[in-house]
Amino acid sequence: MLRAVLLATLAAAAAAAGDGVTSPRYMATCYYGTWAVYRPGLGKFDIEDFNPYLCTHGIYGFAGLDPNTNQIKSLDPWNDLYDNYGKGGFIRFTNLKKLNPNFKAILAIGGWNEGSEKYSSMAADASKRATFIQSCVQFLKTYNFDGLDMDWEYPAERGGQPIDKTDYALLIKELKTAFEPEGLLLSAAVGPGKTTIDESYDLDIMAQYLDIFNVMAYDYHGAFDPFTGHVAPLYLSPQDLEPGHEAYQYFSVNFTVNYYIEGGVPPHKIAMGIPLYGRGFTLADRNQHGLYAPMSGGMPACPYTRTAGVCGFNEICVYLDEGGWTSVRDPDQKAIYSYKDLLWVGYDDLESINLKTQYIKDMDLGGSMVWSVETDDFRGLCGFGTTNPLMNAIWTSLNGDIPQPTPGPEPTGQPTDTPATTEPPAPTAPPSHICKNPGLNPDPDRTCSPVFYACVWNGDHWEVTQEECANGTVFDATASTCIWSYESDECDTAGHRGLRA
Repeated sequence: MLRAVLLATLAAAAAAAGDGVTSPRYMATCYYGTWAVYRPGLGKFDIEDFNPYLCTHGIYGFAGLDPNTNQIKSLDPWNDLYDNYGKGGFIRFTNLKKLNPNFKAILAIGGWNEGSEKYSSMAADASKRATFIQSCVQFLKTYNFDGLDMDWEYPAERGGQPIDKTDYALLIKELKTAFEPEGLLLSAAVGPGKTTIDESYDLDIMAQYLDIFNVMAYDYHGAFDPFTGHVAPLYLSPQDLEPGHEAYQYFSVNFTVNYYIEGGVPPHKIAMGIPLYGRGFTLADRNQHGLYAPMSGGMPACPYTRTAGVCGFNEICVYLDEGGWTSVRDPDQKAIYSYKDLLWVGYDDLESINLKTQYIKDMDLGGSMVWSVETDDFRGLCGFGTTNPLMNAIWTSLNGDIPQPTPGPEPTGQPTDTPATTEPPAPTAPPSHICKNPGLNPDPDRTCSPVFYACVWNGDHWEVTQEECANGTVFDATASTCIWSYESDECDTAGHRGLRA
């Protein structure tokens, strides 16, 4: 389907793909969580499933920081690089620009699992910052990325230092100074919470040097709370202001956006985050199923995302199609949630997407951002009449008609019944004690461990790099990523339960 179309069109001339394509009015920034390539069955999402006509900016997540060298590095060499029989994800992603020359391919560094401490150490030292910046310029140019997205979660938090707020602003300034002569973009993923904004960001300086603020306007509520709540409410509910709920009086998209603007960020630099997933709960009492209803834990893991308390829209829409769910559209939050028996999940649907895109236009923001493309209904399983229904709705609401590729010339030369020449298959990599497969492997000697290994087969031996998840998270072999310990079936939930920082 779309995958085949994209691969075929990629072979066409780049100039032909761009004919007649005008620049869109609003940004549509799209994050891609590359670990989705390891998901099972219909949940598997690879680069050729990414539609660059639905995004102005595509962000590949994630690269990491080597604390020993203070240089940017691949976190999954087998998936990211062509070296040693790898899959070459970096180059394949930036080659999407051959489909749509208006598309900008950006590399994100950091993310929740990378933590904060090593970024704090790097940013605090002028020499380390210079090494990091130089490595970023070279790395981006090597793999043909158009820019870098800083996703330090978060300065001055999670093991960071109070001085991080100043150091991070200085790092942003120095990055942009180095990037500008190279024509590279600089964006940052920034948190939604008032406390994080106050503690982590010098908005006056960041506003001068960042091209885009990717505001993560989601994760306001989740299984880390003691009760139900929507993942990304547009506005507050009166219940958020009741006695005992004071901590939640800032937990809305509207508050977050306005707080950034009041802090000095130009609206046109804000890409407002919209989640393409929901956060779900297991209710403590099936008769209490509204907002702030007591819950006993996260919603059981869904089949593709495989993380308790989190469910992609592509999974939620299938569940809803099975019937038996009651859906409620809260009139105050302008948000939808659904419940069935003891299950409860809050998410964005087409109606709430339209409300949020109208909000973007009313506030004259730069555009939208989604986390993340691989959890939209990208296979068209739920009867919307299209693949990627949420991303389609975002684009058409903000920018009108979706650009279409111009067909390339008819193939000539080789007859259709003649097989194309292919390279011989790479030698099979025999498993070792640590490396069972290329890519990310769990600690073979411990379950519920933060330690994991990046394995690359080098023709006759494994090259192994030991990695470690951020504090409070463990490497889950099923999900092939770091997740909260209480969300992992490999851990004793009662013994390892923790709260989000």
